[in-house]
Amino acid sequence: MDEAKNNPQQIPNLGRRKFLTGAATFTGYSIFVKAPQSFATNEDPFVLREDVGPRIDELAPEDAAKEIASNDPNMRVVELQSDILVAGGGLAGICAAISAARLGSRVILVQDRSRLGGNSSSEVKMHPRGSRFGFREGGIIEEFCLENAYHNVQYSWEIWDLMLYDKVIREPNIKLILDTAVYRAVKDGDKIESVWARCDKTEHLYHITSGIFLDCTGDSRLGMEAGAEFRVGRESSKEFGESLADYDPPDTTQGSSILFTAREHDREMYFEAPSWARGISGEDLKYRGVQSRTDTWEYGYWWIELGGIYDTIRDNERLRFELLSIVLGVWDYIKNSGEFPSAKNWALETVGMIPGKRDSRRLVGDAILTQQGVEGQWKGFKDGVAFGGWSLDDHPAAGFDATDRRPAQQIRYKEAYNIPFGSLYSKNIDNLLMAGRNVSASHVAFSSLRVMLTCAVIGQAAGTAAQQCQKKNLRPRELRKSKKHLKALQQQLLRDGALILKHKNEDQADLVRKAKVTASTSTPNTSPQNILSGQTYDKPGEYENRWMAPLGKVKAWIQLDWNRPVEINEVQITHDTGLHRDVTMTSLIWLQNEMISGAQPESARDYRVIAVDETGNEIVLVKVLDNYQKLRRHSFDPLKIRSLRIQIDQGNGDEVVGIYEVRAYGPDVS
Repeated sequence: MDEAKNNPQQIPNLGRRKFLTGAATFTGYSIFVKAPQSFATNEDPFVLREDVGPRIDELAPEDAAKEIASNDPNMRVVELQSDILVAGGGLAGICAAISAARLGSRVILVQDRSRLGGNSSSEVKMHPRGSRFGFREGGIIEEFCLENAYHNVQYSWEIWDLMLYDKVIREPNIKLILDTAVYRAVKDGDKIESVWARCDKTEHLYHITSGIFLDCTGDSRLGMEAGAEFRVGRESSKEFGESLADYDPPDTTQGSSILFTAREHDREMYFEAPSWARGISGEDLKYRGVQSRTDTWEYGYWWIELGGIYDTIRDNERLRFELLSIVLGVWDYIKNSGEFPSAKNWALETVGMIPGKRDSRRLVGDAILTQQGVEGQWKGFKDGVAFGGWSLDDHPAAGFDATDRRPAQQIRYKEAYNIPFGSLYSKNIDNLLMAGRNVSASHVAFSSLRVMLTCAVIGQAAGTAAQQCQKKNLRPRELRKSKKHLKALQQQLLRDGALILKHKNEDQADLVRKAKVTASTSTPNTSPQNILSGQTYDKPGEYENRWMAPLGKVKAWIQLDWNRPVEINEVQITHDTGLHRDVTMTSLIWLQNEMISGAQPESARDYRVIAVDETGNEIVLVKVLDNYQKLRRHSFDPLKIRSLRIQIDQGNGDEVVGIYEVRAYGPDVS
């Protein structure tokens, strides 16, 4: 018998810090990604935990000041500092925070929910969508989607949430504060000096001082508190001359939606609607089909939407009640109207309690993206930093109550478009950037760029810009006006996997641009020289920007040779991951069936990076197993080499594999 277990007085008082340190030893690795060698080694397997622990402890220090907030005497005040403060933990905010942190900035990410992901989280369950022009977005959001495809083949929303948390918490330069909302900004003239954020769950008030601030809240809460200029709702066609602007009256918005999931059982499932559910008839649904392409009811429906004639922020409780009443009324119609006998074994699985918001405040920048910009004028933008490709997708302000109208007007245009950097920073607050659905755009343009995968690439662009502003002590406006700094921003985004239309790799530090390229073989429509095109995507049916090779008895390889030895310590490879198909998180069965779970079959699974040094010796620099990502960076001790070969030992299923780009850098590149 253990005496200590039966005598609490015998248990030593470890103190809170020691207890937390001890508890951390039970979880020494990420459930999604093998820890890189710099984070965990055989000699010191707890480096990652020691890195995460202090960041978490700093959010609730034992010496936090009490009773100094006159209006909240029971709250403890915590002083924090960062280089960049990101408010909002949806996909835009996550990508902004990670992009800045990976480039070296100290970032604090504040999210007002316990889950990351915003509308894509398990609390809302809206599947992220983006470009409709045959190629995915690239960059950090591509990394997320590939991670989810590989580790979440069951399409669990909670695992999607956990993957996003894993991505953020593993970044040593990010402090993540959940369940916390920014509610006040402190300014000096036109510059934000600090913000206040409140966490009632832990009874802390955070006073956060930073150099650059990034509003990714969707509702522009930080911008509003700072006095940034903003606009709400539709404009008339007279304001910007947009042909689509008069779809609904000025100042109205798109609404919010509540989604549900359902599951088929092996027996009949009974449903009785509550007394407060709306009575729904076939007339209400004449423009709103309640069956999917597969005649199932696993996921529905974005068109259960309200709020455009209300205030989607301040009327949220009213909208929640009305939306829930419609959800249950629609389900009652499906189950009990007699119109859908095959629904008898179906039952609701989840019903969202948070309205997924589309439209509220948009901050005003030095540039305002308009319909004309989306439809072609973007080609004249010199400051493109991200791209969009969703249709111009407007919804009736009355939402579901507009039963005599189709639930959306979706206007296609000829090609995807760039989003200007001038739309990503505030016109009147010097150190405020924004990303997501609150960027500077007319309502018509907003109807395209509001979708989450587009918001995510905007987030990466804004986060990278914030890091460059912080590093170079620039205001965003100064960065945009400088050709040198703007090009550096665009080139950094391309290096980090982002796609910017009409822009290509022109990085003078990339040593591969000076190499001769050969390969074992190539498919008839590609060439090894394609990896020098500077672009990491192809339009559907095109193969101009990638090398592809068959996998057979002879190993596929691509080789770089230099006229004279070069010193390198990093190789970057951009793999083909089937950019033409959807890879996203969803509950729609038909969309799941169109995607590939697991590694995308075009990519190299096992490969080696082999160098030939100055004396002619072959050295295996890197050996990779089980790759499924598009962008892979491999670092090693500096080495002078004459050639570099990437040898592909095995693919992920296809008979051919592809590589879009190879880069190499020396130790003098920051």
